[in-house]
Amino acid sequence: MNLEIDFIDETNEVTEEQMEELQKLVQFTLEFEGVDGDVEMSVSFVDDERIHEINKEYRNKDRATDVISFAMEEMGEGEIEIIGADFPRTLGDIVISIPTTKAQAEEYGHSFKRELGFLAVHGCLHLLGYDHMTEEEEKIMFTKQKDILDQYGLGR
Repeated sequence: MNLEIDFIDETNEVTEEQMEELQKLVQFTLEFEGVDGDVEMSVSFVDDERIHEINKEYRNKDRATDVISFAMEEMGEGEIEIIGADFPRTLGDIVISIPTTKAQAEEYGHSFKRELGFLAVHGCLHLLGYDHMTEEEEKIMFTKQKDILDQYGLGR
C-alpha cells in the first residue's frame, strides 16, 4: 500500500517527527483494516477556535471538539461512482485540535504522542466508515482503536 498524507499545520506546533510518526501509524491502521493500493488523505492541525467553526458549520454543533473527519468515499445524492479509473483512493480529511489534544493528554495522564495517535486512528476509522452512534457501533469501533494502538505500541 502506498499512502500519501497531506499534513497542514495551522498551529505550527506539530514537529516533523510527530508527522512522520502519524504517517506510520495511519499506514499501520489502514493495513490493519486490509486497505491496499494508492491512498490519499489530509490531516490538519488547528486550534480550538478553528475546529469550533468547522464543527458549527458542518455538524451544527456550537462547540470545539478534539477531532473531525470528512469521509470522501460516502456517495452523496446524485454522485456517480467512477469505476476502473486508475486514481488513488481518496479517503478524506481529518482535522485535529492541538490545544484539545494537549489538554486531553494531561487529563488522561498519558503523552501528547499517545493522544495525537489515538485521535488520528479515531479519525482514520471514521474515514473507513466506522461510527459510534449506537452502543454496538461504539463497542466495535473502540475495540478496534484499542487493538490498533496496542499492536502499534501506543497502548495506555
